[in-house]
Amino acid sequence: MIITGDDPEYIAFVKARFRDQFLMTDLGPLRYFLGIEVSSTSDGFSISQEKYIQDLLARAVLVDERTVETPMELNVKLRPTDGDPLPDPTRYRHLVGSLVYLAVTRPDISYPVHILSQFVSAPTTVHYSHLLCVLRYLRGTITCRLFFPRSSSFQLQCYSDATWANDPTDRRSLSAYCVFLGGSLVAWKTKKQVAVSRVLRLSCGLCLR
Repeated sequence: MIITGDDPEYIAFVKARFRDQFLMTDLGPLRYFLGIEVSSTSDGFSISQEKYIQDLLARAVLVDERTVETPMELNVKLRPTDGDPLPDPTRYRHLVGSLVYLAVTRPDISYPVHILSQFVSAPTTVHYSHLLCVLRYLRGTITCRLFFPRSSSFQLQCYSDATWANDPTDRRSLSAYCVFLGGSLVAWKTKKQVAVSRVLRLSCGLCLR
């Protein structure tokens, strides 16, 4: 159980009431939970999954120490038929599943993880090479973390974008958004649209999607 708030006295009261009813151990301030590391300073707190990434890289057994600057090359369009089928897709599925959980604190890999997740049923050598690219990117950015400042406005800002019929297989677009509360990134997502986008051309020359 995690108890949060900005009133230390009330938090102590709630914990005391719980101890009266249940066998409970107070582990102190939150530092590690389900693979997520939490660190706090006078300026704010940050969350990361550095140890989780280290364990993931160890399980991946990369044969080199290379790093890359981006998790996926620009304008990559992967198809189910690219490359040769992997003889055993178990490792690919395991690593992609781990990356999905890692994206909880790493919005910078949300897009490539979404792309790679589409091929878990029948991954190929090409898909696996792009998966290794994401892992090499994580190796070079292992200390990156999300920071939430203590002094921040409550202004809500949302940014969104979408590709235009980008998927080479079904021509559907990808949508993505991120939401900031003040200076804190609080929500993000990348998702394929459920329908194929179409262009409606009007006589006045406008183009509506």
